[in-house]
Amino acid sequence: MGIYILRRLLIAVPSLLGISLVLFTVLALAPGDPFEELATNPNVPPEVRMALRASLGLDDPVWQRYLHWLTSMLKGEWGFSFISRIDVDTLIWDRIPVTIAVIGLSQLVALAIALPVGILAAVKPYSWFDRIASTFAFIGFSLPTFFTGILFILFFSIHLGWFPFVFQSEVSATGWAWWVVQFKQSIMPIMVLGLFQAASWMRYVRSSVLDVIRLDYVTTARSKGLTERVVVLKHAVRNALIPVVTLVMLQLPGVFGGAIVTEQIFRVPGIGSLLIDSILRNDTPVIMAVTFVLACLVVLFNLVADILYGWLDPRISYT
Repeated sequence: MGIYILRRLLIAVPSLLGISLVLFTVLALAPGDPFEELATNPNVPPEVRMALRASLGLDDPVWQRYLHWLTSMLKGEWGFSFISRIDVDTLIWDRIPVTIAVIGLSQLVALAIALPVGILAAVKPYSWFDRIASTFAFIGFSLPTFFTGILFILFFSIHLGWFPFVFQSEVSATGWAWWVVQFKQSIMPIMVLGLFQAASWMRYVRSSVLDVIRLDYVTTARSKGLTERVVVLKHAVRNALIPVVTLVMLQLPGVFGGAIVTEQIFRVPGIGSLLIDSILRNDTPVIMAVTFVLACLVVLFNLVADILYGWLDPRISYT
C-alpha cells in the first residue's frame, strides 16, 4: 500500500505542475491590472508606481514570473496579497476552517440522507417510497444552490425569524452560547449544500444498488437463508458503494465551487468569498493560491477513492 501511494504521489507531480502552469499563464494574460487604483491616483508619482511593479516582477516575462512563483511555493512562500498586504497563506489558513466546517458537515448531511434513502428506494423499486424519493431528488438537484439559499433566507430568516441570514465571523458569546450561535448561523448554508448533494447522490446510490441486488451472488445469499437485512447491507451495498465512492470523491472538490456561491449568499467568511473578492479586485497571488489548492484537493480525493476501493472490494490489490 505504501509503495502504491508513493507511486500515485509521484504521478501527481507532473499533473500539478501542468495545472499550475496553465493557471498562471491564464491569470498572467488576463486583462486587468492589480495596480489600476494606483494608476488613477494623482498622489502616486509614475516613477513610484513603476518601481513598485519592478520590485514585484510584474514587468518580467511570464515564464520568468512562473519560475519565481514555483520556487517560492516550494519554499512555502506563497507571496502576499496586492490588496490587503497580508501573506497569502495567512489569508487562506484564516478562512479554511470555516469552509471545511461548512462543507464537511454538509457532506455528512448528504451522506446521511442519500445512503439510507437510496438503499431503501432500490430495495423497493417503483414503490410509493421510491417514487416520492425520486421526485424530491429530481427537484433537489434541479434547483441551483443560490436559488435554494434565497428560499431558505426568505422562509427561515425573514418569515419565521429562526436563523440569521448573515454569518458573523466574530461572536462575543462564550461556552455553550457560542456553540448555539454558531449552529444557528451555520445550519442554513450546511443544509443548502447538503440537500443539493444528497439529491444527486441518492439517485446514484439507488441505481448502483439496483444493479447489484439483481446479480446471482445476491440470489445465492438469499437461498442460503440469510435475512434480507444481511443480504442487502453485507452483500449488496458494499459492492454497490464502489462506483458511489468514485462519484463522491470526484465531486468533493466541486463542492467547493458550489460553496463559493453559498458563501456569497450567506456572507460566510470562507475560501469561496476570499476567491470572489480576489477575482473582483484582480488580486493574482490569492487567486493563484486558492485555485492551486483546489487542484491539489482533486488529486488528494482521487487517491483517497483508490484507497477506499481496496477496503470495499477485496479483489483489488495494490501490490
